[in-house]
Amino acid sequence: MIASVKDEAHLAAAAPLRKVIHVDMDAFFASVEQRDFPDLRGKPVAVGGGGLRGVVAAASYEARKFGVHSAMPSVTALRKCPDLIFVRHRFDVYREVSRQIREIFEDYTTLVEPLSLDEAYLDVTQNHKGMGSATLIAEEIRKRINEITGLTASAGVSYNKFLAKLASGQNKPDGLFIIPPDAGAEFIARLPVSKFHGIGPATTAKMKGLGIHTGLDLKARSLSFLNAHFGVSGAYYYHLARGIDNRRVCPDRVRKSIGSENTFFEDLGSLEAAKEALVPIIDKVWRHVERYQTKARCVTLKVKFTDFKQITRSLTRTIPISRREEMERLSFALLAGVFPIAKNIRLLGVTLSSLGEEDEPSAVQLALL
Repeated sequence: MIASVKDEAHLAAAAPLRKVIHVDMDAFFASVEQRDFPDLRGKPVAVGGGGLRGVVAAASYEARKFGVHSAMPSVTALRKCPDLIFVRHRFDVYREVSRQIREIFEDYTTLVEPLSLDEAYLDVTQNHKGMGSATLIAEEIRKRINEITGLTASAGVSYNKFLAKLASGQNKPDGLFIIPPDAGAEFIARLPVSKFHGIGPATTAKMKGLGIHTGLDLKARSLSFLNAHFGVSGAYYYHLARGIDNRRVCPDRVRKSIGSENTFFEDLGSLEAAKEALVPIIDKVWRHVERYQTKARCVTLKVKFTDFKQITRSLTRTIPISRREEMERLSFALLAGVFPIAKNIRLLGVTLSSLGEEDEPSAVQLALL
């Protein structure tokens, strides 16, 4: 039994229209390896163990052409692609790149919901830059990701999470796809149910056994029919077939730190040059402090030299840092403690941590990490 027109109209009216972006990095782990090791570019690459019990964690697009994909046993992958190059994972590097990407997202909204290191939802209905177009925001984010990380990202833009995630996979790699509210129903109607996020192989097979092959077929089934055959998931499928997804974009956790860093085109050799370079980094971190309306008690300075040696210096207070000028003073004090230097500086970063903690009697403690 098909839902009545009145019921359909009520559901549509009740569904909130948001501006949601789903960003998905393209072959993330493998792309990082190809970025960092130029001899891997243009070649089929798999991140993971290449032994008898190894599993592919990620595959480059060159490898995917042979049918290699994540979670595939390494021996199977090698049968499909004899020239496949296996590289060991470097999760510390992937996490650092993911942090850079997350920082870009948070320039636009605090409503960022990561699904993994390489993908996230963003709700930009209200955004920090006051931009009215989610499409323009997605374009800008993709451009900045490429400029800062050297990697490409695909993005989907729509009025809810379900459709935004579907959209991000339409023009991969390095693509953008938009599903506006007036096109959602048509897009879903022609979509195979196997492409629905949340419908796996077993459920797809069951739906096909019931004559449900596309979104249009799914929409033709009543709520009572879907509940009878799929239990508590019936209502979820019923609403998805109508383009309704009321799930909010929910940040995954309370932030424990706020930071930013910059790698310089020209290495820094003097304290004055380093201070000058640190100011915009401090400004960016403090903007996040004001945006989140939080407090911090610990400042950490990160310094990477031209030989890639890295050090950190931190200062922890028992009362929160309440002004940007105070953060700058503490950061400069940590920086001055690094000089004189034997090697020039190629990267500087500042992080505030111990966020949101209560005031305590005044004291200062210096820690060298």
